[in-house]
Amino acid sequence: MAPYLGVALLALAVVTMGLCLALVVQSRQIARLGERLASITAGEGGRSLEAVLGAHLDKVLEVSRELDGLTVRTAAAEAGVRRSFQRIGMVRFNPFEDTGSNQSFALALLDGREDGIVVSSLHSRSGTRVYAKAVVGGRAEATLSSEEAEAVEIARSQSLGRAALAERVGQSDRGAASGA
Repeated sequence: MAPYLGVALLALAVVTMGLCLALVVQSRQIARLGERLASITAGEGGRSLEAVLGAHLDKVLEVSRELDGLTVRTAAAEAGVRRSFQRIGMVRFNPFEDTGSNQSFALALLDGREDGIVVSSLHSRSGTRVYAKAVVGGRAEATLSSEEAEAVEIARSQSLGRAALAERVGQSDRGAASGA
């Protein structure tokens, strides 16, 4: 056994050196892994990765609940917008020869479903009269004058949120406007 003792010691020394080298390599890899873990949990007060991931999951669930709330609020806001006046049409005209300019008007105010009102103002030297008529689905519940009908059509033709104005020049009476 004595002749093999030197070879055995040499083999053990080589194996020991290999194991020491492997230990150094493993130590470096563990150190790098520790640094990566520390960078992942940076700012988290040294908590474990499980605690950090749990906190992130809680945050994701909180954001999801907030998103659900915003979805409900958005739907309510959209329903309210559909009921607000979105389409506006106005026609200015001169119904009487004795007045100076187009001071009379028909104003149509419609919502997204084309429901609303038509307000008319007839101005003369002796006074001003104001009338209002309901509009449902783009159709008036009462007979409209030609100017009122034109105001409703202008409003119906508008893209959402835009107003339009038509001005009739040189008309001596309301009946003459029916041909326009």
